[in-house]
Parts: sequence; structure tokens; C-alpha cells
Amino acid sequence: MSSKYTPKGPVGRAVHGFEENVIAVLLGLMTMLTFANVVLRYGFNSAIIWSLEVVLVLFAWLVLFGVAYGFKVTAHLGVDAITNLLPPRPRKVIALIAGAVTIFYGVMLLKGAWDQWAPFADLPPTTGKWFPTGFDFDARGRSFFETDQIPMPEWLRFLEDWINYGDRYSKMPRMIPYTILPIAAVLILFRICQAVWRVWTDEAESLIVSHEAEEAVEEAAETLKKEA
Repeated sequence: MSSKYTPKGPVGRAVHGFEENVIAVLLGLMTMLTFANVVLRYGFNSAIIWSLEVVLVLFAWLVLFGVAYGFKVTAHLGVDAITNLLPPRPRKVIALIAGAVTIFYGVMLLKGAWDQWAPFADLPPTTGKWFPTGFDFDARGRSFFETDQIPMPEWLRFLEDWINYGDRYSKMPRMIPYTILPIAAVLILFRICQAVWRVWTDEAESLIVSHEAEEAVEEAAETLKKEA
């Protein structure tokens, strides 16, 4: 994955490395589980029953984590054919307006992510249609909902007392795979604000990748020249 983002300072480099390592681990786990299941199915007429559901969860985590990562490295695609015709100053204004809209979207995404996850963690969702205006403590909890096939790890049994009123889980509670929702939403909003700040401080021209197709064509042309 190519990146135009250069982390600054030891903390920035540590967080940057952590994010890339998590993405690599998610991809590795998905690959290993899928490969193992194929071998077991066609070689031993068996299967890891819960592997498909785990792979689906890991893929969802990867997508949500990747959205935030894309904002950080300016990897999201966009159409800039019209804005590139503008002088630098108006182009910056348009980019900042787009950034403000994107921040608004990020706030709404965070609210929706919390409202979706909170009942599964026995926590109250927020009230309000667009922005949180409070918490709905009368909302019915969903902490008893379980995944379909993922087994419950023994080291997570403490959750039975924390969120399930002492009732035993036979499968992993949905709260665990759904936890990525608020985490990813916070990270996405944080990375959006970072991207907008880079535009404001003239460290970047827009929130999207610039001229990716043109750069790819130029790289391919240079490669062909070297081979010739």
C-alpha cells in the first residue's frame, strides 16, 4: 500500500506503525483461516465451522479500519477535474468546505456507530436525530445477543457479570465484534480532522489522492522505457 503520509515524531511513527500492523494482521488472519478451511474441507472432509463468521467479522473490521487509514494517507479517490481549474486560493476554500461537510458526516457516523453498538454493551444509545442530545436510558439492552457460531473465549467470561447480569454465554456476544463500530468512527473522525488541518495549513491541497491515474501512467511509461 503506497502512502504519501509521513508520520512526525515518535508518537506519530508508533501510531502509524500500529495501524499498518493491525491491517496486516487482519489480512493475515483472514488468509490463514480461509486457507485452513479449504484444506480441511477438500483434504479431510471437515471444516472449522466458525471460521466463515470470523472472516466476515475481520473483513468488516478491515474495511472500517481502512477507511480511517485512507484519510490519513490521502488514499481516497475523488474527482478534481473542476477544482484543478481554479486558482490556488479558491481551490483551498472548496477543499475546506468539502472538509467541513466531511466532518459533519463523521460526527453523524460516530453517533450512528455508538447507537448501534451501545445496546449490545448494555449501554444507553443517544437521543436526537442528527446530533446527540442526551442518552436514552430506557432503551432495551441487547447484551444477551450472541454471534451465530463463534465460540466464547474463556478469558472473556468476565463479560457475563459485566454486561449480561451473570448469565452464561454459549457463544461470543455480539458486543465484541461490534466494538469496531465506535472505535473506527472515532478514528475516522480524528483522521478527517487531521486531513482538513493539513489543507488549512497548506500541507495538502485536498482530502483526496491527487492525479493517481496520471502518476500510475507515468510510472508505467518509465518502466517500459527502462525495459526497452
